[in-house]
Amino acid sequence: VTVGMTQWRQQVGKDGESLACEALEGLGFTIVSRRYRSRFGEIDIVATVGETVVFVEVKTKTNGDFGDPVEKVTPQKQQQLVSMGEEYASYCCPPDTPCRFDVVAIDLGVDPPRITVYEDAFRPGW
Repeated sequence: VTVGMTQWRQQVGKDGESLACEALEGLGFTIVSRRYRSRFGEIDIVATVGETVVFVEVKTKTNGDFGDPVEKVTPQKQQQLVSMGEEYASYCCPPDTPCRFDVVAIDLGVDPPRITVYEDAFRPGW
């Protein structure tokens, strides 16, 4: 992997996250944090909607990618996200705060980009 390609993928990811934030805000979400780092990795977006804390994984695809970006949120990635969400909630939320995991799929291969929000995309233990 060349440095240029890595920087390009990072920029695509950041662009996708920005589009996801705009879409979520349009649905009434409040963005709390972007790229929240924990010892388990990074949560793309932490948001709230009503009383619920939402951990959002953003998957962005370009022309060369096949399939739905949401399919890239593998069971292993789901478990990582659950661990990060649990850590976040334990430090940043009052006890018994409702939490959920959403996925936002961004397809940059069409104009305008197609943005699909999968609310409650998976749950711990599924």
